[in-house]
Amino acid sequence: MSLFSLIVVFLLEQLRPLDYARWVLRPFHAWADFLERHFNAGSYRQGILGWCLAVLPPLILVAGAYALLYWVSPLLALVLNVLVLYATMGFRQFSHFYTDIQLALRLGDVERARELLAEWQGSPVPRCGPSEIARLSIEMALAASHRHVFAVLLWFVLLPGPIGALLYRMSCLLAERWRPRQPGECFGRFPQQIFRILDWLPVRASAAAFAVVGNFEDAVYCWRTQAARWDDPELGIVLASGAGALGVRLGVPGIESEALGESGELGIGEAADADFMQSAVGLVWRAIVLWLILLFLLGLASLAG
Repeated sequence: MSLFSLIVVFLLEQLRPLDYARWVLRPFHAWADFLERHFNAGSYRQGILGWCLAVLPPLILVAGAYALLYWVSPLLALVLNVLVLYATMGFRQFSHFYTDIQLALRLGDVERARELLAEWQGSPVPRCGPSEIARLSIEMALAASHRHVFAVLLWFVLLPGPIGALLYRMSCLLAERWRPRQPGECFGRFPQQIFRILDWLPVRASAAAFAVVGNFEDAVYCWRTQAARWDDPELGIVLASGAGALGVRLGVPGIESEALGESGELGIGEAADADFMQSAVGLVWRAIVLWLILLFLLGLASLAG
């Protein structure tokens, strides 16, 4: 059932992309902001309460609906799986930005590529050349593919029904929305801690998948020696492995990073460009195929058992 649900969602997303910002992001942000206004008095315990109120009721509702539908008919439970996965995972949340930036770089329209990158990340982009735009785009795409696809997929497989996918996606959104805005702020600490726990295994699974379908030796080398250079070392594992698998340099060299306040250099090989952006797309799709093959083999083993 898991494999079939994933295939249906991938096909559905290609045929009928979901307006993620309208149907998922804005409603959940409104819910999270409402809870923060009413429960955030600056304490750690209030952060725990806020997270429980934001996450547990939807989880309980979906778990109950899944159990009921499965009791009535497994086919109805499959439909619920597809609907929840359709809302929680997929490429369309970021792929159109990535594709348009790649096209603009190939056409030599650097200014348009810079505008698209700024719109994607939601903040202005300093004046930079095509290589820097390609580098930032690859970094954001690898991170987004991990958090929107691979991590959701893993938790969907680990927990019954769509519970795992929903738990991970809501925890990720809360960790981003309630990120501490100043030192000593405690309300957002618990959501950050929960998300780090939930993301520990998916980070390593994503990095391993990139290594298997790319340049394995370079990916493992970069993972082991460079991940700690990133501002977020956990996300640095994914990016370092992806950079090594692609044979591209990401991040900012160590000498420059201190002055610019950015992360250190990841990967080995050549500087990023539009061709490497296309290679990154191939890397992600090969990793997805690897996951689907593993799920298929696990399904066969379960039937044989």
